[in-house]
Amino acid sequence: MHKLASVLIVIGAALADSIATQAHAQATRTWVSGVGDDANPCGRTTPCKTFAGAFSKTTIGGEINCTDSGGFGAVTITKAITISCEGVIAGIVVSGTNGVVVNAPGAVVVLNGLDIDGAGTGRAGINIIAASAVQVHRTSIRNFNAGNNNGWGINVAPTAATRMDVTDSIISNNGSASTGGGIRIQPTGTGTVTGAISQVKVLNNAGTGVVVDGSAATGTQMTLAVRDSVVIGNVVTGILSNTGASNILVRVVIDRTTVAGSATGVVSTGNGDVTIGSSHVVGNSTGVRFTAPATLRTYKTNQIRGNIVDNGTFSDIIPLE
Repeated sequence: MHKLASVLIVIGAALADSIATQAHAQATRTWVSGVGDDANPCGRTTPCKTFAGAFSKTTIGGEINCTDSGGFGAVTITKAITISCEGVIAGIVVSGTNGVVVNAPGAVVVLNGLDIDGAGTGRAGINIIAASAVQVHRTSIRNFNAGNNNGWGINVAPTAATRMDVTDSIISNNGSASTGGGIRIQPTGTGTVTGAISQVKVLNNAGTGVVVDGSAATGTQMTLAVRDSVVIGNVVTGILSNTGASNILVRVVIDRTTVAGSATGVVSTGNGDVTIGSSHVVGNSTGVRFTAPATLRTYKTNQIRGNIVDNGTFSDIIPLE
């Protein structure tokens, strides 16, 4: 009898260990569903309810997918991961906070096919604090309208070198009272950012469409390429390169892009260096403007016309062949 009891105790302990192990197991691919449950293991037929629930059950470098449309909630990303949900509505609706926070030093994070809504009071659709690289594809970000320059579609503010790429996405109706806006790149300390914006629509944001700001950084150089995109209806500035006169060099290259419907289309200040080629800058109060020692170079392939003032100081802008 005592022997049987001992055997049962051992079997019970083994089962408990097995259950505990399964409960804490992580998978390389997990799933979320509009009718899922975060108590599930996040498998294909046992999906979780939220991105946050699936994140804790996904291995480093793994991937979260959606089985169907739903609202999957805000998520803070602290490791390399891909969230990819094309073909469905992968909703994140937040109020008074951020939709996705990336705080994953040294990691590569991929966000694909998301629909992020700030409900009129959100702070940032995607807030990048730390990562080796962040890629945003086929994503819609809107209605992040927190005041005091806090409402941004994408806010990139790392303290170390980061790569940021945005493709085939729509960033619209963010910012409040002429502050905030579409995409802000503003590293601090030794942080630098190299990035590309391609086939992106930055539309109707209250402040600036795209800003690359090195004024709080002590690194050496930042570079952003804006290509095959439209930056239209942003109230204050379409594209802004801004930094202190003697600190980090900010290079912005604008190619095959339309900038329209702002108080100023393209601005270069401080130690900024902007080059525009094969692009349209039209229908702004001022087309292009820079403040020395910043530079702004425009190729003759551009159409800078139809602005109330086409160029703030045309004689000083370098027209390239």
